[in-house]
Amino acid sequence: MSQLIRSTTPIRTFEDHERFIQEVAVFPDNRRMITCSDDKTFRLWDLETGVVLKKMEGHSGEVWALAISRDGKIIASGDSNGEVIVWDGETGESITQPIKAHPSIIYSLDFSLDGMVLATGSGDDTVKFWCTKTWQMQGNPIKCGSEVNCVRYSPSGELLAIATRDNIQIYNPGTRKRVAYLTDVNSWKSLVWTPDGTRLLSGSDNYILEWDTSTWQQVGQPYKGHTSDIYTIAIHPAGALVASASEFDYYILLWRLSDQQTIAVFQDSSIPRCVMFSVDGKHILSGGDDDKLSEWVHPSPRCLSIAEGLLTQEIHANANDFASYANRSFVMARKHDLDNALGDAIKSINIKPSLIGFISEGIVLCAKGRVQEARVAFDVASMFTNQNPETNQFLLLIKAIALFNADQHKEALLLIKYLAAACPSVEPPARRVVETYLRVQLGIKAFDGAHHDEAADHFTAAMHSDAFSSKYIHLVCQDLTVLFGWDLESLLLTTHQKRCQAFLSASKPDEALNAHKYMTDAMDETAKASCLDWSNGDVLCAANGNSALAANDYDKAIYLYSAIINSNSASDVVFANRSKAKLGKMLWMEALLDAQKVIELDPFSYLGYNLKHAALHGAERYDEAIETFQTMLSILDNAPDVQTRNLRQQYLRPSEVECAIRRVIDAQLDDAPLRLLDTTTGLLCDRETQIGTFKMSAQYKELVSSTITHVDLHIEHIYEVVKRYLQYAMLSHRWEGKEPLLHDIQGKCVYDSELDSIGGITKLRSFCRTARDAGYNWAWSDTCCIDKSNNVEVHESVNSMFVWYHHSALTIVYLSDVPPSSKSGGLTRSAWNTRGWTFQEFIAPKVILFYQNNWTLYRNDRTPNHKDSIAIMQEIKDATGIDRPAITAFHPSMHNAREKLHWASTRVTARQEDIAYSLFGIFGVRLPVDYGEKQDKALGRLLQEIVARSGDITGLDWVGESSEFNSCLPASITSYEAPPCQLPPLPEEEIQSSVSSLRNTVATDFASNLYTLLQNTSAPRFAAQRLHLPCLAFNVRKVRRVRSPAPETHFTYEVKADGLHDLLITTGETLVQFWPARPTQRKFVLVRPWDRSLLELSEFVEPSDYGNDTESEKDYGTSPSPSDDWAGGSPVEQGMSDLESQALRLLVHLGQPFGAFLLAQQRSGEYKRIATDYDIIGQVKDVASVGDLMDIRTIEIL
Repeated sequence: MSQLIRSTTPIRTFEDHERFIQEVAVFPDNRRMITCSDDKTFRLWDLETGVVLKKMEGHSGEVWALAISRDGKIIASGDSNGEVIVWDGETGESITQPIKAHPSIIYSLDFSLDGMVLATGSGDDTVKFWCTKTWQMQGNPIKCGSEVNCVRYSPSGELLAIATRDNIQIYNPGTRKRVAYLTDVNSWKSLVWTPDGTRLLSGSDNYILEWDTSTWQQVGQPYKGHTSDIYTIAIHPAGALVASASEFDYYILLWRLSDQQTIAVFQDSSIPRCVMFSVDGKHILSGGDDDKLSEWVHPSPRCLSIAEGLLTQEIHANANDFASYANRSFVMARKHDLDNALGDAIKSINIKPSLIGFISEGIVLCAKGRVQEARVAFDVASMFTNQNPETNQFLLLIKAIALFNADQHKEALLLIKYLAAACPSVEPPARRVVETYLRVQLGIKAFDGAHHDEAADHFTAAMHSDAFSSKYIHLVCQDLTVLFGWDLESLLLTTHQKRCQAFLSASKPDEALNAHKYMTDAMDETAKASCLDWSNGDVLCAANGNSALAANDYDKAIYLYSAIINSNSASDVVFANRSKAKLGKMLWMEALLDAQKVIELDPFSYLGYNLKHAALHGAERYDEAIETFQTMLSILDNAPDVQTRNLRQQYLRPSEVECAIRRVIDAQLDDAPLRLLDTTTGLLCDRETQIGTFKMSAQYKELVSSTITHVDLHIEHIYEVVKRYLQYAMLSHRWEGKEPLLHDIQGKCVYDSELDSIGGITKLRSFCRTARDAGYNWAWSDTCCIDKSNNVEVHESVNSMFVWYHHSALTIVYLSDVPPSSKSGGLTRSAWNTRGWTFQEFIAPKVILFYQNNWTLYRNDRTPNHKDSIAIMQEIKDATGIDRPAITAFHPSMHNAREKLHWASTRVTARQEDIAYSLFGIFGVRLPVDYGEKQDKALGRLLQEIVARSGDITGLDWVGESSEFNSCLPASITSYEAPPCQLPPLPEEEIQSSVSSLRNTVATDFASNLYTLLQNTSAPRFAAQRLHLPCLAFNVRKVRRVRSPAPETHFTYEVKADGLHDLLITTGETLVQFWPARPTQRKFVLVRPWDRSLLELSEFVEPSDYGNDTESEKDYGTSPSPSDDWAGGSPVEQGMSDLESQALRLLVHLGQPFGAFLLAQQRSGEYKRIATDYDIIGQVKDVASVGDLMDIRTIEIL
């Protein structure tokens, strides 16, 4: 039944070396490892990512040996020339120059337990010892009589094992005296100690030998399984498993130390020269002649996902592997994935009916409650046992267990009883183990159901069985563990403890004590050490109290611990446990008293200070808690034993936590205003003052006090606490007369009566109180939170204001002209809607609330966010023309600039430049602020930036007066008040009809060439007030003034251009009149600015300005793709190439009316745009001849 899990595919490989890998070692933190190679280098790796952190060079020969000190601070490496180099374990930098340690190759290195000595073993037959402080040799070398292949200190550091080519020698490294000599054993680098130091394992030829370190006699039989010499061995950190690698069979075998059984085989792709377990024991690392390191996951009954993955790999390699399907069915059943488990069982049977296939089906059917069908499956399975008595019994035992798990308890036990009667001589230990295990499970069920007497009977019956011989347990442990997840190794301990607990819970303390005595008499010393001490009544209470504490039954635990304390026999452990129970009940002060008692009984108890810290933290006495925690760290740092000092590694110093918090604070303040008002104190604070205030707060101290271990360091939680404290409210309002400025309130409390005479102070106070009452510590107003005398700060504020409003927790809009008596429409009529800066102040924030002039909510609308109020958003739309989606989910963007300019076109500002500055955030640009430049230039710089960076030319769509900045731009924002020029789109049916007509009249080569030419046309460029505009230009042949009803200051002209229908243009400029009979030197052109969207390229779909409310511009939504009606080829277009179809569609679009500019050439050759009062709408006469009449070019416009 048992089948080794084989794997030929590692979970990953580490590849960077150029020749054989000789050694691998893992750092104690399990985050890094190091490898050495014949390529004369070794590499420092990140174990999580597999990235090479550092390539370490310096050796002149092949690197054959390396070692890491127990604390991970030092690395040593040895090479084929006998040189040693020492490296810093943190940085990977060399600490020493190459040390000539031996005249020939160094095969092995090892650090002493305290890291003070490095032992080196060499082909010169010696072992030398080096001081790690001076790197001088200590004393005389040990002469071993044969080349030294391996040196290994024992876990206690008291012994040194040396493997030579001919023998193994054991020395006392302090006295250099040999204490044991194991002859006729040749070992390469295959020498390891068990973690407890009681065994030494050595590789000899193709087997492993196990030695008792107290007698130096061989234990048990050799571990056999390899077919060639063993090259290296490693032991699991817990001492339960051994891995070995042999030279020519390419195998890495995984052994169970307890019974010397092979449980897994990993087949490497080349000779494996080194093998090592990870520090946590979950992975095996091997390296060798394929120049790479492979990482394997060793199979474990508890690692079901890993087992599933390995079996899935085997199935993928061979789809007819019926055994792998059956084995995976066992795994899926263990994972309670019963449907997939049944599917695998059926696949196994379909491929090949077998014993293992029907067993897997029977187990799954029992688990699904289909007991009758399961019985049939087990019956059919018996046909494949070849009538072998042992196999028959094993099948029936599995059937009994499966039925038991399906709650058929009586039938299961009866089956075992009949099996014993029918086959008394066939492996009775197996039957006894199964019966005993099922008895224990019945006892546990009874105990959990509070049937304590019944539970005690079951446990007693199990105890009287002779199944607990370790010899019997291990005969069936492997298969039952795999199939059902049984933990047979702890069964004896579980049974003893549960029996004692059952008697105690049944109020039978005498029986509990007798059970405890029986337990201590029956168990070996190792098992006793892991048991609770139940030797007297107090300890019985302690044991029950510990169980109650573990089950979070704090009242019961406190009662039991108090009973011990009242008997005056309590230790510091009892006080500590009662303190834990009281912490669980949140009885902080009582827990504190018990913690102090622990410290009183043991002043150097780190646990006492740990509990005291927890109690003070719970009582919100954070300063004392932090001080207590620092005392605990000091105790751990100075503890006399290594084990206690090692506990220090899990804890953080408060200073480390504060650094982490500060990084989050700085990141949070990056998007916050430079100054804010403290709504509690009424004081204006800069950022450092804000941080100082936060550090004095209970929230900050609670965060520092609660983040004590690396596990506690959750940046997300720190972010939430910091964000919650530093969140701020912004004010949006109209300036009215005098407002309080920064110098008016600097260093003063805005709530103080001494400021009553300052204009606008009442509004500021009301704003601060409203923000404070809403739960915000900080508030910002543009009146007093900007130093307007500091140009740098003004520039930063103007460019950051949109971001500040967007990241505010709340924006409060104060409507000074809306009284509480206002009816619907008061917001619509408010002058607040007409101001330039208020545009971004209501569109940028996520949350906004409108307040009437008495500081009550507008229309008493209690919606938490007025952007969610349909009624209020409708009023905003009525006032501004902006739809609700744009208001609620707006993102800065230069796309469709014309629409945003239209929204701002009716707004006014006190300083005319501000109308442009107030739009910086809307478009997501940062530009210099230069008060005094006037609107014309400020707006021009903004529009130039938009075109230059985005290529969006919708902002060129305006009517009115030209700007001095550039004639293609307007002089005023009001030029955008008219809606954008939007011509009706051509229906798809007409497009297809026109394409069909053009196909018969226009050469496809001409259309395709035109399409390609326009596709390759460059984007518009705008710099130094010069616009380079790609366009379709039509030469003007006639400009002649005609009569019109236009004002006297404006003139109407008839314009004729090649290929276009005649136009009438009204402008305030006086144009040179000409016609064919009266020519002029000055050149005029009508141009159609080139729009790439006419190419209908789906990859150029523009982003939407509003969609999901995300912080990042990369997440902006996208507008719908072009219609799919034509993408797949309509009936008209079938048989045409994609390029031909797109080219003809382009011609159709070019034949439609379009918005045009009239440009007049200047003496220097550039052009200027002629400003007009109305949109110029042009249209070609004949699309078939359009290519002959227009010029595709880029025109420079001043």
